[in-house]
Amino acid sequence: MKEKEYERLKTIKEIEEKLYEEGVTSIAGIDEAGRGPLAGPVVVACVVMPRESIIEGVNDSKKVSEKKRERLYDEIINEAIAYGVGIVNQQEIDRINILNATKEGLTIAIKEMEKDLKEKSRGLEKPEIILVDALTKIDTDHIPYRSIIKGDSKSYSIAAASIIAKVTRDRIMRQWDEVYPMYGFAKHKGYGTAAHIAAIKEHGLCPLHRRSFVKNIV
Repeated sequence: MKEKEYERLKTIKEIEEKLYEEGVTSIAGIDEAGRGPLAGPVVVACVVMPRESIIEGVNDSKKVSEKKRERLYDEIINEAIAYGVGIVNQQEIDRINILNATKEGLTIAIKEMEKDLKEKSRGLEKPEIILVDALTKIDTDHIPYRSIIKGDSKSYSIAAASIIAKVTRDRIMRQWDEVYPMYGFAKHKGYGTAAHIAAIKEHGLCPLHRRSFVKNIV
């Protein structure tokens, strides 16, 4: 690992290291992918990484190439003490709005992470604190949480969660591309690109589209 990359990783681990020095022994990071797209689910990931973890390349998923994210996903999963993913589909997003859907995904992700912890018999029932990217007024099942603005570029745990969430969602959208190839989901992942909007105008909506997001398009 190059020195510059090592120093960057040390910097984005400073929040966690301060908590460890204060006596915290387990930290979970949470982030989401897919709040903005016109189609598909929102995906939330929750991950507990070992204190000593320092995976080269871990960063805000938006700053990492798709190919590199796939590699990092495997490395993060392999090193993680536990992780969980919450997926909330487009129908639920339309029903309760994207903010509430994201919070619902967060609740699912935490429960899945705790289930993973139990199955792995790590001797840990739940993390002592959760670091989450930007979200506030959330239910973390009585686990204290800290909301960090732009946390995916400031916290190692949140950055790791952002990669799990992004890769999970991208894989879902690539699968849907096989069902609805005319929209180009594999390329834009449901975001409102010019090509996607043009496809909607040509082909209309499919079941994957968020009706509450496309009102001004169709």
